[in-house]
Amino acid sequence: MPHATAREITIANRYPRLRLDRAALIRAIRTLDTEFPKSRSAPPTSKFPSCPPGELSLVFLTDPALAELHGTFLDDPTVTDVITFEGDPAHGTAGEICISVDAALRQTAPRAKAAFAAELLLYVVHGWLHLAGYDDLQPAKKRLMRRAEARALRLLGPQTIFTLR
Repeated sequence: MPHATAREITIANRYPRLRLDRAALIRAIRTLDTEFPKSRSAPPTSKFPSCPPGELSLVFLTDPALAELHGTFLDDPTVTDVITFEGDPAHGTAGEICISVDAALRQTAPRAKAAFAAELLLYVVHGWLHLAGYDDLQPAKKRLMRRAEARALRLLGPQTIFTLR
């Protein structure tokens, strides 16, 4: 069921060169909140048909900062692209999505602005889907996650939320 009221969304940009359109990013999350559940039901293990209700936090970081979180909270200090921390809807939190901007840069050509913006949006979607109950640790579940990512990105359409200084 889509959220009856718009959730609070907090955005922290800790990447020195990243410029983001906060209003567009909030609109994208709200589109996922309201429209994605209509496109297909959630995975069977999910308690929610979409990202759970409550405040959603997005944090954009460097590789070293995300690797530090990865080591501290998941006992794996390696670089990764996205880490999602579940919240507690009973306490008004949906969760937090921590994203490496450096990872998006590695996946795209340095001058390919549209590809960079699309990759970073994919990381936002990926984290949102984890909170909605999708998993990508087993091959079958990973295929479901990839299909859900593609569906979400089609729903959002081309976006220019992110650029570099």
